[in-house]
Amino acid sequence: MTASQHMVQANGLRFRTMVDGPAGGEMVILLHGFPEGAESWSRQVDALAKAGALAVAPDMRGYGLSDAPGRVEDYRMNELVEDVAGIIKAFGRTSAHVAGHDWGAAVAWYFASIHPDMTTTLTVLSVGHPAALADATAQDKDQQERSRYVALFLSEGKAESVLSEEDHRRLRAMLGSAIPSTVVDHFVRSLSRPGRLTAGLNYYRANLARNRTWTDLRRDVIVLAPTVLLWGDQDPALGRLQAEDTARHMTGEYRLEVLEGAGHWLQFERPDEVSRSLVDAVSK
Repeated sequence: MTASQHMVQANGLRFRTMVDGPAGGEMVILLHGFPEGAESWSRQVDALAKAGALAVAPDMRGYGLSDAPGRVEDYRMNELVEDVAGIIKAFGRTSAHVAGHDWGAAVAWYFASIHPDMTTTLTVLSVGHPAALADATAQDKDQQERSRYVALFLSEGKAESVLSEEDHRRLRAMLGSAIPSTVVDHFVRSLSRPGRLTAGLNYYRANLARNRTWTDLRRDVIVLAPTVLLWGDQDPALGRLQAEDTARHMTGEYRLEVLEGAGHWLQFERPDEVSRSLVDAVSK
């Protein structure tokens, strides 16, 4: 099946969405992270559509062809959550299966907590419960080492310069070899547009404080929806403790799936397993 592109209005902004599947199918919204775009979910959008679901992958605010407001505070978590709520409503729905990776996963966790009535199921990739990640960052030297890159991302101007130099060499290196070069080129071109790399970095700057990184995300996040966390045991940024400790913060139906040998870019490294988990969530 071939995804189509739709522009929708949500939370005062315009969002470009990649959509596939029958209009009457159960809606699945797929939220990407940094430094990506809706195309991160291409394989999963196709699999979900073939399974009879309506798959919707937006360019998050600041990315791709979606609007990119200019202030740091425009990227605070409450705004990102309401973007998701608005996109779901723009498709005429009152709820959806919610999935996210990287920053999209963080948004998905908060969305499920703030809008439990709009969250049918939750599937998160790589990023554990916010409290588990915050505690790991505060207490675990391994996670502290993995999170050292955040200090650069919080440095306005310097991060943009470092990530842009030599044809975005470091940005390309972040994305790695698991992602096809044509997709990497697309993401880099998108972030090369004026203000777009800063917009992506503003997710960090609006929600994390210097010297504390992920510990700032430790708020009351109570998730009632059935939840699956997919975590690659070779993820360089997100360690085992934050994944395994997530269970301690869950009261409802929850399962951790460890993808052995997988790193951070699970939609590309393990597309079939990610797709299968999403299809299973819709089929229950």
